[in-house]
Amino acid sequence: MTSTDWQKSSYSTSNDECVEVRTVDGLVELRESDSGNVIIRTTPTKFAKFLQGVKASEFDHHADFAG
Repeated sequence: MTSTDWQKSSYSTSNDECVEVRTVDGLVELRESDSGNVIIRTTPTKFAKFLQGVKASEFDHHADFAG
C-alpha cells in the first residue's frame, strides 16, 4: 500500500461507520471515519501483525456482539 488517500474496506457500507487506512511517509495510518481527527500511526510490520491477529480471531473476545 503506497497511497496517501484514505481507503476503506469493500465490506464497509456507504455510511460513515468504518475504519479507513492509508500510508504516509512509510507509516500506516488508521482512523474511524466518523472520528476523522483521531489518527493512529504504526509501522507496516506492526500493522501486518495486527491484521494477522484479526484474521486469526485473536480479538473477538473484545467485540460487543449484543449490538
